[in-house]
Amino acid sequence: MADVQLIREKLGVHPDFPKKGIVFLDLFPILRDPVAFETLITHLVHHLTSYTIPNAAVKKIDVVVGLDARGFLLGPIIALRLGAAFVPVRKRGKLPGQCDTVVYEKEYGADAFEMQAGAIPEGSNVVVVDDLIATGGSAKAAGDLIAKQGGKTLEYLFVIGLPFLSGHEKLDAPAYSIVQSDE
Repeated sequence: MADVQLIREKLGVHPDFPKKGIVFLDLFPILRDPVAFETLITHLVHHLTSYTIPNAAVKKIDVVVGLDARGFLLGPIIALRLGAAFVPVRKRGKLPGQCDTVVYEKEYGADAFEMQAGAIPEGSNVVVVDDLIATGGSAKAAGDLIAKQGGKTLEYLFVIGLPFLSGHEKLDAPAYSIVQSDE
């Protein structure tokens, strides 16, 4: 598929970042190329409308949840294209008003995600968007927040998946990644 190849080719590759032994795949070069960026968004929207919605037997996606911080770059555009709401999930202390909080484990300790209380109407069909899935901790925390507010997660969308870390196994709905990496 030409669109997947274009997206893969445009990813920046940074060996030994943020620490030795890690190969960081960078989404930002895609965002600097309008054709690649459009291709990325179109690919994700096509996936949702052609596969996710029919397979979940729902009429529409009501809410797109974007994870702090790169999910904020993709989620609002996808939400607009779908006629859905956009809801951010942020690190603790970054959102005003009453928030629901979920604590989750990362590879180097605990962290917390928050969502404004009442942001997802009960019974809403929701998809989660982020740039990468590794261990699955942050995506699972987002799914827990969605469930806490009475929403139903239909799918988790990522640009990059690291299947060797098995993060998708922690999730309560299917995960889709455009590019798979074994690094």
